[in-house]
Amino acid sequence: MKIFKVLTLFLLVTRLGYGQLPVKKKSNKKLHSFYFYWGWNRDQFSKSDIHFKGHDYNFTLYDVKAHDRQSSFNPSLYLNPATLTYPQYNFRIGYFLRRNYNISFGIDHMKYVMTSNQVVKISGHISETETIYDGVYSNDDITLSGDFLKLEHTDGLNYVNVELRRTDELIPGNIISVSLTEGMGGGFLYPRTDATLMNNAQYDQFHLAGMGIGGVVGLNIEFFNTFFIQSEVKGGVIYLTDVRTTNSRSDKASQQFYFSQFNIVLGTSIRFKNKPVVKSSL
Repeated sequence: MKIFKVLTLFLLVTRLGYGQLPVKKKSNKKLHSFYFYWGWNRDQFSKSDIHFKGHDYNFTLYDVKAHDRQSSFNPSLYLNPATLTYPQYNFRIGYFLRRNYNISFGIDHMKYVMTSNQVVKISGHISETETIYDGVYSNDDITLSGDFLKLEHTDGLNYVNVELRRTDELIPGNIISVSLTEGMGGGFLYPRTDATLMNNAQYDQFHLAGMGIGGVVGLNIEFFNTFFIQSEVKGGVIYLTDVRTTNSRSDKASQQFYFSQFNIVLGTSIRFKNKPVVKSSL
């Protein structure tokens, strides 16, 4: 919830600040234009309770910590078309339905890595796994070591979403212009989960696993009405209701957590000349 509070406060501050600016002639230059961007993100995730259910077990891990895994910057990795999707990235394409409003489709490629060797609480039961973890648990401590659990969405935590955004030009100009963008959206999660649970075979395939909703605010600097660089702060909540953990379809995990992103993206706008309105003589 802290993420949403920060986003709401930021929106209020920027809206109040924008309302104090002198009124300028409204521009239609974005109307009926497309934009495309590509960039990179750093992410944070809240703690979450993870419920595991299968033929031989039914247990919950509480307040599990996780982190992202952004690749170290290397031009041969970040700027190579063959490896563009290796780092944590953001892709988006949008269309301005009105002067200030656009609808867009995007993919936020995050990476979720459960922190290994942390000590958490566990409740539930594990049986017939022929491991030292067989037993009944009631809010007991357990260390998330590699022989017990590895859980990563590293290829990745793919948030495929649609957003409605509003853009307001703060500093107009044909050479350089500065705009504020803000929006809300939602979509589904299509992760490739790298999971190893006790002595079960590893599962590592793409799978439709849940849904998410979120909000975004950003600052856009555009050059010559064509190219732009944009910084964004994004946050929301992710519901993973169907995470595959082993090769058996009956073995699943579920969790809910909040996420935040800081994004830097580069993009371009494609504008079409607005057709003049022909007035009827009738």
